[in-house]
Amino acid sequence: MPLGTVRRRSRDVPAPGTARRGGSRRGAVLARLGAASAAHARLVVAVWLVLAAAAAALVPGLLQRLSPPPLELRGSASAEAAALIARSFPHQGDEQLVLAFDSATLRSRDPRYQRAVAAVVEALHARPDIGGLQPLPSPAQVNPHHAYVMAGVHGDERARQRNLPGQIATAARAARDASGGTVTVALVGVSPVFAELIRADLDDLRRMELVTVPLILFLLVVGLGAAGAVAVPLLVAGGAGLLSLGVLALGGAAIGIDSTLLTATVTICLALGLDYCLLILLRYRQGRREGGGPREAAAHAVATAGSTVCWCATIIMITAACMLIIPAPAVLSMALAAVLAAFLTLTAALTLAPALLVLLDRRLEPTKRLWRRARRDDRPPAWLRMAGHLMRRPGRYALAAALLLLLAAVPALDLRLGLHFDRHTLARTDVGHGLAQMEDDHLANLTLLALPHAPGAGPVDPSALTAALERDPRVTMTGAIDNGRDLTLVTIAGRGAPDSTDAADLVRDIGRTAQESLPAGQRVLMTGAAAMLAEVYDEMRGRAWQVIALVLLASFVLLLITFRSLLIPLKAIAMNLLSVGATLGLVTLCFQGTGSTGDINAAVPLLALTVVFGLSMDYEVFLVHRIAEHYRRTGDNTAAVLHGLRHTARPITLAAAIIAVTFAGLLFTHRHDFQQAGFAVAVAIIIDATLIRMVLVPALMRLLGHRNWWLPRPLARLLPPLRPVDGPPTG
Repeated sequence: MPLGTVRRRSRDVPAPGTARRGGSRRGAVLARLGAASAAHARLVVAVWLVLAAAAAALVPGLLQRLSPPPLELRGSASAEAAALIARSFPHQGDEQLVLAFDSATLRSRDPRYQRAVAAVVEALHARPDIGGLQPLPSPAQVNPHHAYVMAGVHGDERARQRNLPGQIATAARAARDASGGTVTVALVGVSPVFAELIRADLDDLRRMELVTVPLILFLLVVGLGAAGAVAVPLLVAGGAGLLSLGVLALGGAAIGIDSTLLTATVTICLALGLDYCLLILLRYRQGRREGGGPREAAAHAVATAGSTVCWCATIIMITAACMLIIPAPAVLSMALAAVLAAFLTLTAALTLAPALLVLLDRRLEPTKRLWRRARRDDRPPAWLRMAGHLMRRPGRYALAAALLLLLAAVPALDLRLGLHFDRHTLARTDVGHGLAQMEDDHLANLTLLALPHAPGAGPVDPSALTAALERDPRVTMTGAIDNGRDLTLVTIAGRGAPDSTDAADLVRDIGRTAQESLPAGQRVLMTGAAAMLAEVYDEMRGRAWQVIALVLLASFVLLLITFRSLLIPLKAIAMNLLSVGATLGLVTLCFQGTGSTGDINAAVPLLALTVVFGLSMDYEVFLVHRIAEHYRRTGDNTAAVLHGLRHTARPITLAAAIIAVTFAGLLFTHRHDFQQAGFAVAVAIIIDATLIRMVLVPALMRLLGHRNWWLPRPLARLLPPLRPVDGPPTG
């Protein structure tokens, strides 16, 4: 197509080889940063070594202060109820735990059994972190070998976690000494459940590293073929990961750091650190092959590939930050982990990577490539021949890929979401046995209703409420007490597990029954595991559309600024939505109906729509940057698409394989929510790097031709100018 035709159809696209003024500022800054890191390589590496050593020294303290993922929403009705109960009924404490007693030989009425219960109550009552202890009325269905006592514990979340091992040891020792080992006791509640999850998370993190690191090392060896080239991304990812642990340790001194935040940060740091460093490493090797010196190649690699890395990290940070509007602690942990990991890996890629490249320069190029067989003719490789075939028949390829993705997305129409305790992780623990025992006895689903007295009014009469609840076959026990001043407390036990859908429905029905049975205007506040889980789930579901809108808007604006095109951002968003839909369909197909709950963790779709969306944009920016710059040089759209595929297929494939392996390591953990999240990210990255980035995107760009770069004039005047395209293409 003649150049004049191109410029007439898309006036915002400069002529080949030309550049707009003012667009090189970011590249110049990055070039200076890369040159400075290369010129002072030993100093940069020394600084990173000091930071890594300091972070490593802080890790033991971090692990000791690690808290469970909080369940309570700040400012929620359940949080207000818990605070009100703790203030008005001090003996109820800041959290209510249950002592679940069991004996294989003795019945609960046996004197020796009773002595064991009394001994445990006396021993715990002597502890300053324990408030009141009161027996729970036993439903008719309760096992005669079981007994239950509710205990109020004092302190904030971190203090309760710190005191928990001592409380468990005190109770177990008292029961053993008083009964000769015939009566056992388990401490059951939100804090004990999540304490076990912390221990499991740390064990799983070590197990995941043992599986994923050797696989990543193998992929790097095969993909890069040189010891130095393999070492650089590993050192960059490791440095970013250690620094993230140091930042979390410092943050943990002031705020609680939970195990979900730790696991997610380390996983994302490893994945992004390898991904970003690979882009800079491959650009550096290209610069050296073209005759540039080590420092010159390092500066150019940071100025070009580093620019792409900056955009990729920015997109991930912004899309992850969109989740911050959901106050659910688990969602906030994932968002903060992604933002922190993206920022630290970006810092390592722009400073540590060029320094290591210069120091290991002689060990970066492979000497032999034993895995490549010599071709007997001059034909291009098979994947390049396939790309040429795609360019000749883009419509067929685009239609086939889109239909395949839509077919994969069909199971997502039956997606069922929930929030649950991870039974698989708890199965072999004392708290897991105690929770299962309470569920069998229909006492695990405990809900506390706080009924504040109206100003100037007397105690609230809960008799009509308790009578109505006792007629509900799902309710197994009710009780009410009043402090004589400002609060009436109603305790309700229901059938089933506190994290089941039935429990959430019961909590909502209890709220409606209370409004109908109590005087008009009476405030009703509920707390308990089921009430808190229902609040978190409702909050996540209610704000999901806001998160989706923010992610789509942020992605559109960033890509619009990056490429100065209206169609490329719209096409990228459509492709990523297809990828996310197919991912959720495969997650539904593989995980729904399995495990103890049979549904998908409610945080997984949010993860797919934010973090995965941001990761997918990495490859969009990487590929389209190559296509755009070649098109701006030549005006030949088909040649530009082939050029982009030729120069990005290998790094995209290698980077995607490494990220997929890293997140697939979560499949080797015990927690089902981690397994689902790891599977979702790994599958999304594989889909994105194959069907989306290697088939759909180039096929659609071939079909759209010069219209890819269309931008209305009013919008063009508002956007920053294009970057120069002199020199090799960025990537």
